[in-house]
Amino acid sequence: MASHAESKKIYFAVLAALLLLTLTTVEVARFDLGHLNVVVALTIAVVKAMLVVLYFMHVRHSPPLTKVTVAAGLLWLLILLALTLSDYVSRSWLPVPAAWS
Repeated sequence: MASHAESKKIYFAVLAALLLLTLTTVEVARFDLGHLNVVVALTIAVVKAMLVVLYFMHVRHSPPLTKVTVAAGLLWLLILLALTLSDYVSRSWLPVPAAWS
């Protein structure tokens, strides 16, 4: 199996992007964006995770089976998050029972 090696220039560019995104996260955290705080923070986190997975974990030039495995892991994560959020959102739908007397 032939491996594809990225140049050091690419790795330093990805490192610079990760550092820039980290600084962006810190700066955005200083502002009150209301409900968008979580959306912006998670968007930046997802972009940073994608950079790490694609370049430092070498998924970008990996065989198709590895890409399918990564996609399956992401799908499973989305399923678990959806189930967790459905529980969290639906907690207020039922009244809280009276305490035991």
